[in-house]
Amino acid sequence: MRLNDIDASVAGTRIASQQLDVVTYPSDNAVAPGNRFSVVARITPHPGVHVYAPGATNYKIIELKVLPGQYIRSSETIYPRSEIYFFKPLNERVPTYQKPFTLTQQVVLDASARELVGKQTSLTLGGALNYQACDDRLCYDPVTLPLSWTVALKPTITQPTVRPATK
Repeated sequence: MRLNDIDASVAGTRIASQQLDVVTYPSDNAVAPGNRFSVVARITPHPGVHVYAPGATNYKIIELKVLPGQYIRSSETIYPRSEIYFFKPLNERVPTYQKPFTLTQQVVLDASARELVGKQTSLTLGGALNYQACDDRLCYDPVTLPLSWTVALKPTITQPTVRPATK
């Protein structure tokens, strides 16, 4: 899968919890040192369930996290627009996700990873999806779903791949 292309050839991993279904995958099958790519989590809350979006105060906001690693740098999670959930008993309005949504986080494979190319064929990144889900009656215990993404390593191309035409 690519970021918005279900038919592409990147392998995804399906994970189901009591409240969510998650498909997670890297945006690219193979990366070279210096390349930027994304890790993606497509999340579908179960019917009647919501998770909290940025801007919700006093609640645990859903978070996609790439664990620190020697050869990677990651950026902040990119969140889609949320919707407001009205909780009648507390007369409270909070930003949530109740419908399927996608979280992404950009990752850069550091140039120092050149030392890995040729020694190993892939690199696995660890991560997690942290959230607390609620329905209209109760909030469930916070959950941490362990995630991982594996990308093949390829060499950095430092020369042009097409030679100029000669006359």
